[in-house]
Amino acid sequence: MRAVYQRTRQVAPSKATVLLMGETGTGKEMIARAVHECSPRQNGPFIGVNCGALSENLLESELFGHVRGAFTGAIENRTGRFQAAHTGTLFLDEVDAMSPMLQVKLLRVLQQREFERVGDTQTIRVDTRVVAASNRKLRKEVARGNFRKDLYYRLNVVPITLPPLRERHEDIPDLIAHFLQIYNEENDRVVVHVSPQAMLALTAYEWPGNVRELQNYVERAVVLAPGDELTFDILPRAVRQGKRDSSLDDAGHDSLDHLARRLVERGLIEADETATNLHELIVNQVERELIAQVMATCENVRIRAAKRLGINRNTLHKKLRDYELDGNRDNEAPGTAESQADH
Repeated sequence: MRAVYQRTRQVAPSKATVLLMGETGTGKEMIARAVHECSPRQNGPFIGVNCGALSENLLESELFGHVRGAFTGAIENRTGRFQAAHTGTLFLDEVDAMSPMLQVKLLRVLQQREFERVGDTQTIRVDTRVVAASNRKLRKEVARGNFRKDLYYRLNVVPITLPPLRERHEDIPDLIAHFLQIYNEENDRVVVHVSPQAMLALTAYEWPGNVRELQNYVERAVVLAPGDELTFDILPRAVRQGKRDSSLDDAGHDSLDHLARRLVERGLIEADETATNLHELIVNQVERELIAQVMATCENVRIRAAKRLGINRNTLHKKLRDYELDGNRDNEAPGTAESQADH
């Protein structure tokens, strides 16, 4: 996120088009507003359009405007969002939802800063900065033929990628404190504490809806909390149960550091608050699974497994006994001195 903020500050004073990429709920509109408010255009209008929420015809009229009689129902002239955002910033969310025809018109505006309203022949010139956003990987959409390559390169002048919340769990306590302050003021409440169990659950959850989902859950907790503390029992079931993110099935999705942190978080949630054997519950469990899997990949040959693990063979023997994994004592490499010694 520091990299996101740094890139935002760098690009804001320029006239460059910005492309924001990230999952739904990661805060793309907030970054778009920051680009606008930190730019020389800050006194001009900031106008947002969700391109995925309108049909092709409605979106064309919304963006470029129309003249009276251009189509059924066009009873008067209408100014489009591009013209309304003149000297300011136009935020195009879900830009990947645009039809091919509208992609062509958008490309022309970006290149030439001019367009015609629907049903009109008069060319309108504008000085409007565009910040576009997509929750899809536009490069892949280009490869699939769903998005124009030339438009992609024109939008991708300065790309900013917002990380999902599951990749920055350390930010969650600060975000919770921020949203508690907002919703306490809005609802005249004083929920100022978060129970340790609730905080563990909140930081361990995968947040498929990202910051927006966290914001909604904090607002709900402020409304439902009987006192001044956000407790575990008022959290949504998904958070309490630690719903698994199906994307983790991709072996390349998470780093070992991330997975280790999540495992510890889950272990702490499931452990009794008075437990004094956390090392045994968490670390030993990981070690047991590691040894079991390495033994399997080494066909239960202990010499090979000890070398793979980087530990002494006698240490491996002891751990196999301690973890009750010593059911294959005779499966050493045949004919070796070490094998004969084990027997």
